[in-house]
Amino acid sequence: MLFATKASIISSYNKQGMDLMDEQRLIAGCKRGEQWARRDVYEKYAPAMFSLCVRYVGDTEAAKDVLQDGFVKIFTKADQFAEKGNFGGWIRSVFINTSLEFLRRRNYLKEDIKVDDLENEQESISNLPENISADDLMECIAELPEKYRTVFNLYAIEGYSHNEIAMMTGIQESSSRSQFLRARQLLQKKVLELMKKEYAGK
Repeated sequence: MLFATKASIISSYNKQGMDLMDEQRLIAGCKRGEQWARRDVYEKYAPAMFSLCVRYVGDTEAAKDVLQDGFVKIFTKADQFAEKGNFGGWIRSVFINTSLEFLRRRNYLKEDIKVDDLENEQESISNLPENISADDLMECIAELPEKYRTVFNLYAIEGYSHNEIAMMTGIQESSSRSQFLRARQLLQKKVLELMKKEYAGK
């Protein structure tokens, strides 16, 4: 058993080393503009990045345009990746910013919502049901109004602070907090309505 454990540890280290070498080779290829590297990056990241784009822009056709714009940026600005962090994380940040640019061009992020008493809003929010599937939750998030959906994605899913969201979107920090709370209120209602429909259909 001891030898098996050592072998598994060595195998794990070797795999991690190979993964790191493969990623470094891929990054180097992208920076040189190699077609094989661009193809591999697209095939590896396109499905997840398309889902991200849909989650932000709320429309599959628009998401296709954002996906294309995002990969153009990845391939033309690959030399800007400093290789100090995770390549996948850098790619994700590019697509988030590309999605936000799309929303800004259409004035979807224009701040026109009155900020109410946040404490009163917070009291009316409870936790989302734990038994909802990820697909159903994503469907409900996609149905949120653009401003709410954007702030919810950035705060609850991406992990940005409200201060960071304010800088990224051009809205006030207090508005980011308010829109997130309202997004949670509306999302809670949508989730409960969806679960009632599914329960009634059984």
